[in-house]
Amino acid sequence: MEAIWLYQFRLIVIGDSTVGKSCLIRRFTEGRFAQVSDPTVGVDFFSRLVEIEPGKRIKLQIWDTAGQERFRSITRAYYRNSVGGLLLFDITNRRSFQNVHEWLEEARSHVQPHSIVFILVGHKCDLEPQRQVSQQEAEKLASAYGMRYIETSARDAINVERAFTELTRDIFELVRSGDITMQEGWEGVKSGFVPNVVHSSEEVPKSDRRCLC
Repeated sequence: MEAIWLYQFRLIVIGDSTVGKSCLIRRFTEGRFAQVSDPTVGVDFFSRLVEIEPGKRIKLQIWDTAGQERFRSITRAYYRNSVGGLLLFDITNRRSFQNVHEWLEEARSHVQPHSIVFILVGHKCDLEPQRQVSQQEAEKLASAYGMRYIETSARDAINVERAFTELTRDIFELVRSGDITMQEGWEGVKSGFVPNVVHSSEEVPKSDRRCLC
């Protein structure tokens, strides 16, 4: 019997308002770019299957969060049940980059007793002439926090697939190695329809660019 999906991973996408979280998610899940996007109110939900290896598919539940301060209390409730996250900033908005630390600290304080694997995403890389944050500076920050760094554009479909797929692979390796385990009452990782396909005893390469926050 072929697996429909091996695991379900719940991901959360966070960052300041207007950095393009909803546009990035819609490009990934729906394959389209909306020129006009209404601000997210509270939390929106999306899903998609990703094939990380031939015949091995992961179902992603993706939670799109509001960046405005008045919705932060709603957003915080979703940290604990997420296993992975994309932390976005806008490369043309330096303040959104400066707020990365605040978002990361907030996630750490609300995720306990679990942990989230984060990837840092510099969004809107199609707007290179308006860039306010260099790639080198962003890479340095990501390295300091043990995260991958990738630059994306929802408008031009640059690295969108790669960002979600690399994060999914990192989580999958941690599940396969036993560093992340399914737990009762936790929605971050759920088993799929075919058991005993992936075992925690399997040897997998370790990546040194993950953030277990």
